[in-house]
Amino acid sequence: MDNWDEVRTAYQIARMGTVSGAADVLGVHHATVIRHVDALEQRLGVKLFQRHARGYTATEAGEDLCRVAQATDEQFSQLSSRVKGKGDEVSGELVVTSLNGLAPLMAPTLTEFQQAYPEIVLRYLTGDRLFRLEYGEAHVAVRAGSAPDQPDNVVQPFVSQSVGLYAAQSYVDRFGIPKNVDDYANHRFVGHDSETNRSPFFQWLRTHVPRENVVFRSTDNRAMELAIRAGAGIGFMTESDASGHDNMVQIASPIADWSANLWLVTHVDLHRTAKVQAFLKFVKEKAKGWETT
Repeated sequence: MDNWDEVRTAYQIARMGTVSGAADVLGVHHATVIRHVDALEQRLGVKLFQRHARGYTATEAGEDLCRVAQATDEQFSQLSSRVKGKGDEVSGELVVTSLNGLAPLMAPTLTEFQQAYPEIVLRYLTGDRLFRLEYGEAHVAVRAGSAPDQPDNVVQPFVSQSVGLYAAQSYVDRFGIPKNVDDYANHRFVGHDSETNRSPFFQWLRTHVPRENVVFRSTDNRAMELAIRAGAGIGFMTESDASGHDNMVQIASPIADWSANLWLVTHVDLHRTAKVQAFLKFVKEKAKGWETT
């Protein structure tokens, strides 16, 4: 791309949604913002935004360009911090990502970390998508399952959560408790909608429970937990989550095959920065109070 200023302008419009918002962030006149976008669209030969009364909405082409621009902008920021020696300060933006099911543990920990380091601006991103650390999408990732093996990442064991099979008392009142694993075929289950999910307990479920018995399916761990608590069926919960609700009945005790191993993952280029090291030390210490195997 010939003109990074124009690309950065487009990225800020997509981020802020308005010309005035982008102009404020960039510290330029709104006419400059409009000129940059018009020139970029003319050069590329595509519309990057739909203009409407409330502002600007990125088209598909605009979203593609802005994803690349965001990663590039973050990499420039990281480079600038290292060059200027700001890496010694526990300040600035810290991006942490995890599965959304870890939010009940991570959100309070992140809040306490920010209270300890008030110059930190936290971004906590959750979801099943694998955020690309090499593209600057996150500073620290908390990942589950087998040990991540992406190149140039520093991987550290974090915690191992005990996972068991649970059902709400309302489900037990209606359907009873399975006598053994063979009896699972006579019960209803809550599980993941994707048959390729890599979580060890969902892999176990696919092997031991007919798919048609998984009657409530979701891609959201929080939604599955709520469904189990509501009596939709038997499903997997961590012991710590289940213990927080009086109406949960343990159907099967945790076994090693169900353990949810968590890993702390950072990119080698940012692993030694002060804010990343401060956070890693902090979260490891806090995790000692979490219920683990």
